[in-house]
Amino acid sequence: VTHLLCCLSLQEVGPTMVGDEHSDPTLMSFLGATKRNMLGNHFWEYYVNDAPRIVLNKLESCGYRVVSMTGVGQTLVWCLHKE
Repeated sequence: VTHLLCCLSLQEVGPTMVGDEHSDPTLMSFLGATKRNMLGNHFWEYYVNDAPRIVLNKLESCGYRVVSMTGVGQTLVWCLHKE
């Protein structure tokens, strides 16, 4: 079984978006994520107030590895993989 997870952050210090409404609730709980719906969006997202490096360290402890990273405007996006 493979998993792909994307994290994004508008700043280097957080908050960090860690999932959408279809994300694994157990993993979201482990990350300490809160589910929210931003005004104007038709979807829910999970976020944490932690900086991305803290989130990435937690995900690494669960077996996730960064496979790519990019910047989109002022947003940073990391894609992770777990087998």
